[in-house]
Amino acid sequence: MTSDRPDREPSAVDAVAEEWVRTLTDLEPTIATYLGLPGRTGEYGDTSPAGAAAVADAARTAAVKLAATAPVDDVDQVTKTDLGAELELIVESYDRGLHLRDLNVIASPAQRLRDIIDLMPTATADDWSDIASRFSAMPEALEGYRETLLEGVRRQITPAKRQVAAVAEQAVRNARAGGFFDETVENARLADGSSLPDALRNDLRRGAEAAIAAYRSFGQFLEHELLPVATPVDAVGREAYELHSRHFLGAVVDLDETYEWGIAELARMTAEQESIADRIEAGASVARAIEVLDADPNRVLHGSDALREWMQRTSDEAVSALAGRYFDIPDPIRRLECRIAPTHDGGIYYTGPSDDFSRPGRMWWSVPDGVTEFGTWREKTTVYHEGVPGHHLQISQAVYNRGELNTWRRQLAGPSGHVEGWALYAERLMSELGFLDDDGDRLGMLDGQRMRAARVVLDIGVHLQKTNPDGGAWTYEYALDFMRRNVNMDDAFVQFEVNRYFGWPGQAPSYKVGQRVWESIRDEVAQRDGASFDLKAFHQRALALGGVGLDTLRWALLR
Repeated sequence: MTSDRPDREPSAVDAVAEEWVRTLTDLEPTIATYLGLPGRTGEYGDTSPAGAAAVADAARTAAVKLAATAPVDDVDQVTKTDLGAELELIVESYDRGLHLRDLNVIASPAQRLRDIIDLMPTATADDWSDIASRFSAMPEALEGYRETLLEGVRRQITPAKRQVAAVAEQAVRNARAGGFFDETVENARLADGSSLPDALRNDLRRGAEAAIAAYRSFGQFLEHELLPVATPVDAVGREAYELHSRHFLGAVVDLDETYEWGIAELARMTAEQESIADRIEAGASVARAIEVLDADPNRVLHGSDALREWMQRTSDEAVSALAGRYFDIPDPIRRLECRIAPTHDGGIYYTGPSDDFSRPGRMWWSVPDGVTEFGTWREKTTVYHEGVPGHHLQISQAVYNRGELNTWRRQLAGPSGHVEGWALYAERLMSELGFLDDDGDRLGMLDGQRMRAARVVLDIGVHLQKTNPDGGAWTYEYALDFMRRNVNMDDAFVQFEVNRYFGWPGQAPSYKVGQRVWESIRDEVAQRDGASFDLKAFHQRALALGGVGLDTLRWALLR
């Protein structure tokens, strides 16, 4: 499924980009699964130090080839600029040994090895055979990862104790009886609802048992070997943080100025929330306004089925209202599936379509055990963030534009600052367009925006060891108190989020900083174009670029 525009003739720059995608999917087969491409879908890549070295060597080779190519058009120029920056960053990060301490509570190999299973197809016996094979490969993958972490110990580049302890607990949960692996075997069915053949189910069971044992062993390694020698210092320091920030933004920003901007932005979000709270109930605090909204039966959904139906209905209504007026939305992109996730960790996330749209874009809600009620006032903006005009429109538009964009630009390029920044831009845009005029829905949007502003302050403050807004040091206890004062969430979630920021430097600020860049670019284009500025045309130009770093985005839209 492609755009109606004539296909662009692939260039030498495109050839280097396509070769890089093939190299990555060969070195790390789970990327092929993520993209919905054929490949060694029952395997994992090499997670040992040799695997990281192979990726860095491949990046160096690709950089040399890219440097030797001459762009033939604007599309090439964007690709060469952005891919060149990405390859440089891969090598620089490897040389600094960042992979040796790549362990955190949300997005490290400890989670990715299991999480990729959620994206694997389950329709046919061959699909389930791939899952059984990947289960069976998990012990080797976790052993390679253990070797990488031990190399970090040898070189005195270790993750923080706080992260090691938390991930050890996650490993125990992965290995528990009746957990994810057991549930997968128990619930395994073919697309027509029939049972798996006995031999295949036995293979799946053996693979699951191997994976369970591997996670149990990995948890023991973390607790008894890595934890005693892990660094007690949470902060990664300015030099490492600058690399992490570049990785998540695709841009260089003034971290000190961004910290001060984050403090000011947080104050602005707080003031706007307080104003709306007073409208919901005269003299009400934000906390009281939330109590009023939560008590409103018209704003509560009961059960996961009702949640999924509401998500789907809200998404479909947004597509219908926006298409043709503020965005061009081709037919394949108008299909977005809203699903309840097979896991129970509370996350809400989006997975993009396969390259041929045979697997559509999907919005997932991972409902925690025991949670049966959901407030629509909190989550309407989330549907816009994950769906249209947020992640789904942005990512699917790039896939749809395959006649112009190579696979790198369609499916792999684009850091968190570009993707998540756009999603926050989309939330604010929907507010500006009147879709969040209801005070409850608007308060819900601001609740998320305030959290994202607080994360800018906390993340930079912790890792650069800056003075906190109250004049003291950024300790873990202060960080928890700071987030509790600025978000309306269950305390267990607040603790998880703070652990996330402490262990995944630079990622959390990329949402709000990315939004800031997107909005500043739009404003600069509007100022430049004057009365001729066309918001729909701006969106089309921006999304047609596919994934790019924010520095590349600014250059491409303002040149």
